Amino acid sequence: MWLILAFLAWPLVEIALFVAIGGQIGVWATLAWVLLSGVLGVLVMRLTAARGAMKLRQGLSALRQPGAELAGGAFGMLAGVLLILPGFLTDALGLLLLLPPVQHVLARALLARAVVVARGAGTARPGGQGDVIDGDWQEVPPETPRGIGRPQGTSGWTRDEGHRH
Repeated sequence: MWLILAFLAWPLVEIALFVAIGGQIGVWATLAWVLLSGVLGVLVMRLTAARGAMKLRQGLSALRQPGAELAGGAFGMLAGVLLILPGFLTDALGLLLLLPPVQHVLARALLARAVVVARGAGTARPGGQGDVIDGDWQEVPPETPRGIGRPQGTSGWTRDEGHRH
């Protein structure tokens, strides 16, 4: 419910900020800000993609886990998208996401949340083996291969299996 309200309120906040800030700095400065932040967003995304690919190659060649590099790249891409979107609030959030301390705090929080979710997902026993399903089984012998005991040309998918026309 809160997420829906946030998505509904977001454009209203952006419009209010456009009116308030645009009234202070003027129409042309507001339009220039929107265009420049869009260009900055595209540049951030391109640089993040290039840097992420390079760090991923280096991490894989050194046999390290590239988790930190991938998280930084994801935050950089999200920052680029937020900068491309028109609005002062999205630009502020995008610029915040470019700061490494903010990225580290968010990465730790997301990792802690992922661990909590993973621990609660179907672990019925203390070894993390998941739920145990008890059931009966019956061994079914394999069918005879084609050509052994079955006439040539019958696939088993036709009704008149043994009759050729």
